[in-house]
Amino acid sequence: MQHPPASGKSVTIYDVARAAGVSASTVSRAFARPGRVSFATAEKIRQMAAELGYRSMEMRRPMPEGKERHGTIALVIADISNPVYFEMIRGAEEEAAKNGYTMLLANTRESGIVEREAIERSLGIVDGIVLSSSRMSDAGIRSMAKQKPTIVMNRGVSGVASVVTDNERGIIRAVTHLRELGHRNIAYLAGPEASWANGMRWRALKMCAAEHGHKSLLFSPRVPTIAAGAQIADQVLSSNATAVLAYNDQLAIGFMRQAQKNGFDVPGDISVVGFDNSSDADLVTPGLTSVAAPLHALGAAAVRNLLAIARGAADAPDRPVVLPTRLAVRGSTAAPPRG
Repeated sequence: MQHPPASGKSVTIYDVARAAGVSASTVSRAFARPGRVSFATAEKIRQMAAELGYRSMEMRRPMPEGKERHGTIALVIADISNPVYFEMIRGAEEEAAKNGYTMLLANTRESGIVEREAIERSLGIVDGIVLSSSRMSDAGIRSMAKQKPTIVMNRGVSGVASVVTDNERGIIRAVTHLRELGHRNIAYLAGPEASWANGMRWRALKMCAAEHGHKSLLFSPRVPTIAAGAQIADQVLSSNATAVLAYNDQLAIGFMRQAQKNGFDVPGDISVVGFDNSSDADLVTPGLTSVAAPLHALGAAAVRNLLAIARGAADAPDRPVVLPTRLAVRGSTAAPPRG
């Protein structure tokens, strides 16, 4: 563990830079313009700063002159019943509290109309807005970002700051795992049509399939829920797919339960992979193999970048801040059945 300088000397940006093994300018960017520094480097810098007791000027910077500070941030989520949002909310709330802000939570029930109405009601009482898995159009989001500092999670929108998980690498890891087990026909259980992440994941799966000569089959449940995953299970089980890769853990769990109810063994007859590695992935039998997104870090990074923009310390970066994924392998995947 790092220790503050002796003799009561205050901790400087140079102390943090030495401890983190980076330049002082990199430390400065990590606090003033978080989107300009890689996630891994920024996390290391923040960890060293916390251990040394350093608090940057950017963290203390007031709102720009002429702008009223409300001390509240709105976090807008698509479906509060989906456990994938639990850690995102926790990460966002903790980061907001650390900076002296209260979090206002709005649940939009997977509706772009409800989402817009909720945002319009909160514009006058918040200093910024975090959109998670927004169902609004890109134009609608850009229009809103002109009225209030805005950042988007799980989606890239040109001209608006965003924080996303590495969907492509996550899917590649999942498909590589299935391919190494021997699977050649993979069914994809799609998410909402308006979901940016869904489009990224399906494209990555098709790319992998084309590259290795595999088949990718698309199935489109109505909504990304456990019930929808169960409802589409018969269609998937009637295909020649030996593995299922789902848009999220909820669809994967719903499919897996219905397959087992129909007499299919998971993973003996069919393997199942989810996405997000939510809390439910470890509570089913067998445990669900899932692409693990850094959900807590995603929420924290979104608020951190939003506050930098709200304080006038940074402009919206040209490209999304991309957080790494990993594959959590559990008991729901195995070699395909012979023949």
